[in-house]
Amino acid sequence: MGKVAFVFSGQGAQAPGMGKALYETSQAARSISDTLDAIRPGTLSMCFSGTEEDLRKTENTQPCMYLTEIAAAEALRERGITPDAVAGFSLGEITALAFSGIVSKEDGFRIVTKRAEFMQKEAEKHPAVMDAVLKLSDERVEELASLFSKVYPVNYNSPGQVVVSAAEESIAAFEAKVKEEGGRTMRLNVAGGFHSPFMHEAAAAFSKELENYSFSAPELPIYSNVTGKMYEEDVKTLLSKQIESPVRWVSIVRNMIAQGVGTFIEVGPGSTLTGLIRRIDKEVRTYNITDAASIDRIVSEVSNG
Repeated sequence: MGKVAFVFSGQGAQAPGMGKALYETSQAARSISDTLDAIRPGTLSMCFSGTEEDLRKTENTQPCMYLTEIAAAEALRERGITPDAVAGFSLGEITALAFSGIVSKEDGFRIVTKRAEFMQKEAEKHPAVMDAVLKLSDERVEELASLFSKVYPVNYNSPGQVVVSAAEESIAAFEAKVKEEGGRTMRLNVAGGFHSPFMHEAAAAFSKELENYSFSAPELPIYSNVTGKMYEEDVKTLLSKQIESPVRWVSIVRNMIAQGVGTFIEVGPGSTLTGLIRRIDKEVRTYNITDAASIDRIVSEVSNG
């Protein structure tokens, strides 16, 4: 089985009703959820009853995702499932930081809420979209993006899947070119061109915000979106860079596997990361957590090796 990793979902995996089943069945999930909702009242209501459009707004998406993810992780810990390493995709990296003990769960929530505000502001100033490009090599996507103004490869998700952030006025021509090359595109359920130069001012504002928080050494290995490797540099520097830098998810997963991880548990709504990890390496075991039944399955199979 190897080591166990928790991987925390990123923006785009949100869905109405997320976290409700665990809130109703896990005391640990309910306790941390109530604590965080007291910091930002209405977050739980948004998770459970918000519409798709409500949840798509970055200022709502990120705190709702963080709350759902940290609650799910606590529900797993309540049942005796703990990781040997953690990583998160985009905003999920902040959840991973909190779960690893680098920052408190409450401060992690405050940090992600401010991050969302800064990114929402820049998204409104620089209208952009994100497309997953399928069936083309990373290098070819990079070459095609370079032909257009304001199209940037940003997320290296899996072999044959690279996400680009693009200005609204550039995306149609880029999509046509991808189709001409034999690839296809899929629009992501996000409201901005993240991990790109569109977010430069958000990264600068976030860097200043992080000066208000204290960070400790991690209690377990955690991997950086910016480098794809275990954290070694200053946490504040990497976190602020992350907003405007590509996510090196393939590198993260491969480096975790090289360090002995054989089981990945996606902690958060949906199964996006589970699918990406399977495409990166078909030999590892993957799980995603949605409700009490999924936790029962994970406890049974992971505990028994």
